[in-house]
Amino acid sequence: MNQSSFIVAAAQVTPVFLDRNATLEKACEIISTASRNGAKLVVFPEAFFPAYPEWAWLVPGGNQGLLDSLYLRLVENSIAVPDKTTEVLCQAARKAKINVAMGINERNRESSNSTLYNSLLYIDDVGNILGTHRKLIPTDVERTIWGPGNGSTLEAYYTSIGKLGGLICWENYMPLARYAMFAWGTQIYVAPTWDRGDLWITTLRHIAKEGGVFVIGCCMPLHIRDIPDELGFKQYYPSEKEWINRGDSCIVAPNGEVIVGPISKKEEILYAEIDLEQVTAAKRMLDVAGHYARPDVFKFAINRDVNPMIQIQNEGIVFKKGGLEN
Repeated sequence: MNQSSFIVAAAQVTPVFLDRNATLEKACEIISTASRNGAKLVVFPEAFFPAYPEWAWLVPGGNQGLLDSLYLRLVENSIAVPDKTTEVLCQAARKAKINVAMGINERNRESSNSTLYNSLLYIDDVGNILGTHRKLIPTDVERTIWGPGNGSTLEAYYTSIGKLGGLICWENYMPLARYAMFAWGTQIYVAPTWDRGDLWITTLRHIAKEGGVFVIGCCMPLHIRDIPDELGFKQYYPSEKEWINRGDSCIVAPNGEVIVGPISKKEEILYAEIDLEQVTAAKRMLDVAGHYARPDVFKFAINRDVNPMIQIQNEGIVFKKGGLEN
C-alpha cells in the first residue's frame, strides 16, 4: 500500500440488546479485532449502543405501560457524552491505534438528561473524541424515541487517514446535508443505518459517485433471538419471523462501484483497502462542491447555532449550558 491507501472496516454486528456494559465489552473486542486485521477506521451501525429501538415500529401507542418500560431501559443504557462508556471506548481506540465511528443513543446531558438523540460518535486513533453528530430529523415513528438534532453538530473531521464525515440513515436523503459533507472536503463518508436492500445500496452508490467519496454503509443485523423475551414486544412479530434486519452493509468506491458487500443475515466485519488518490481523481470530471458548484447561481448556508434549552439573562450575564457567557 502507498501512503494514501489503507484498510477500513464496516462492523456489521449486533449489540447485546439494551445492555450497555455487555455491548461495550463487545465493541472493544471488535475495535481490537479490526485493528489486528490492519484497519485504520472501523464503523459501527446506527444506534449500536445499546440497540436500535425496533419496538417503535410495532407497539401500539396506546400500550403506554410497555412503551414507558422500554424507553426507561433504553435511557438507562444509553450514553451521555462524555461518560465512563466513552472513556473506555477512547481507551480501546487509543490502544488499537484506530479511528472509530460509533452509532449511539445519546442522552441530553446538557439539560434534562432524559431526552435521547440518535447520534454518531467520532473517536480518533489517539483516543480523542472528535465530535458527536445528532441526527437532524428522526424518521417517522423514530420521533417518538429521539429528539431532532441541530446544525451545531454537523461537521467533518481531519484525522490521521484523511477527512472523515457522514450522516445517519435517512439523513442521507437530505441533499443539503450531503452537500455540507462534500463542501467540507469529506473523503471517507460513513453512513450508519437501519435501512437495507437494493434501493438503499443504490443510494450509497449514488452518494459515492455524487460526492466522489468512499462510502462505508454499516447496518445492524438483528435476529428475533437477539431480543430478550422479557422485553415484551416480541409478541407483535409474526410467529414465523426470523430476521428483523438482515444488514446489507457494504463499502463503495468514489466511482459508485461496490468494493465489498453487501453482507446479509450474519455478523461480519467487512474490510476494504481504499486509496484516497481515487477521491481526487474522481473530482476531475465531477466536483459538486468545486467546479460544478456554481456559487454565482446557488447560495448555501448552514445554521450552526447551538440553541440551548436554558438561557437566563441577569444584568448583562447570560447563563448557558451550565456556564457563564459575558
